[in-house]
Amino acid sequence: MDQEIQLHTTPTPQPPSSTSPTTKPQTKTNLTLLPLIFIIYFQVSGGPYGAENTVHAAGPLLSLAGFLLIPFLCSLPEALITSELTSAFSSSDSGFVLWALQAFNSPFTASFTGFLKLLSSTINCATFPNLCSDYLSSTFPSLTSGAHRSLFITLLILLLSFINFTGLTVVGYFAIALGIISLLPFVLMTFMASPAVVPARWTAVRKKVDWGLYLNTLFWNLNYWDNASTLAGEVQDPQRTFPVAMLVAGVLTCVSYFVPLLAVTGALAVSDDQWSDGFFADAAGMIGGKWLKIWTQAGAVLSAIGLYEAQLSSNTFQLLGMAELGLLPKALSKRSKWFNTPWLSILVSTLITLTISFLSFSDIIAAANFLYSLGMLIEFAAFIRLRIKLPELKRPYKVPMGIAGVVSMCTVPSVILVFLMVVSGWRVWLLSVALMFMAVGLYFCMVFCRSKGCFKFSTDVSLEVNSVEGLKVNHVNL
Repeated sequence: MDQEIQLHTTPTPQPPSSTSPTTKPQTKTNLTLLPLIFIIYFQVSGGPYGAENTVHAAGPLLSLAGFLLIPFLCSLPEALITSELTSAFSSSDSGFVLWALQAFNSPFTASFTGFLKLLSSTINCATFPNLCSDYLSSTFPSLTSGAHRSLFITLLILLLSFINFTGLTVVGYFAIALGIISLLPFVLMTFMASPAVVPARWTAVRKKVDWGLYLNTLFWNLNYWDNASTLAGEVQDPQRTFPVAMLVAGVLTCVSYFVPLLAVTGALAVSDDQWSDGFFADAAGMIGGKWLKIWTQAGAVLSAIGLYEAQLSSNTFQLLGMAELGLLPKALSKRSKWFNTPWLSILVSTLITLTISFLSFSDIIAAANFLYSLGMLIEFAAFIRLRIKLPELKRPYKVPMGIAGVVSMCTVPSVILVFLMVVSGWRVWLLSVALMFMAVGLYFCMVFCRSKGCFKFSTDVSLEVNSVEGLKVNHVNL
């Protein structure tokens, strides 16, 4: 098997002909800045829903400190790397898969990275219907467990996947409305709680800190910044739009977590044990009454919808991008005639999400974090490798650091990622290792299918790279 990627340079790159078989079809959605901001916001956060376990695991002081520090230690490096590499490789939906491909000249590494991130993201999708059930269970006790909960989660996943099928433009503008409506109860809760705040309550620390739950919850609420890179081919003027969208979404994310936590932990004298999934709705009832509790629960449902739609959009366009690179069957790049969406990719992502939706909330978070952490370690290495390998690559946005600076920037989050992987429980390790072997197996399955002609693959894909020399990925030989 030829493991090399055929690369060539052209002194004066010419624009591709509209009739060329190697030209990517002009199917861009042309997402603009505001919808992209809220799609990124929902890919990462969607509001403070789900952050309660940090207080449960460690108490108010460490919870607040975590939402102040982790954005700078982990989120900021991820966002900066995504901004730089997306601006450099802006014509493809394959995002971080193409980064790994260019950095290491290895289809296997690119495929492995892609499958790790895809499995992580689809596992992550399963948390949102679960979170929605948790918030509604106080009003509808039948959703707490059993057949009713399972049926609700299944139907919700299918419904939300169908909404995604209607198009990325719908998802983008829908995300704006969902973001505003779901955050409004927290704005009201914060103002209503302010007069009752006792600053001394912020200094409390749980006697026995559950570091695994604490860090996994923090990380789950503040990661997946790179997922937006798989939408680069659908964004209007991505070289300028992405860095601005990342900055605004980052500020919005940090504020939406820290401020409500600051207000509620300071205003309510409750046990840390009460801070479990869905407690923000109970806190809203204590602070503002039943009407605010119901609004917060409704906001959680809307936030879950936005989270699922944004995450599924990233997954499906990643599959589309990998299919265009020739790493997956060409059928995954086909779009619906009605909505211009990759319908088969949506179906695949939905089926994976359904198969793991029975796991407990904490197990799902930990497994998703484990796979995501391994994928991010490869991305950090690819980022540094590309700085060394392609110093002349045109980067419309560039992190203002040299090699030593970017290595230092990547070191701290890498240490945190490794720690998260080490402290994972045996069930998470077992599931994650099984999924890693699945990712390896999927690559060799594609090699076999391609050699036997089982599926059609894109074997002559011309993806322009924004380089001084006109560097191109011509096609991938598995």
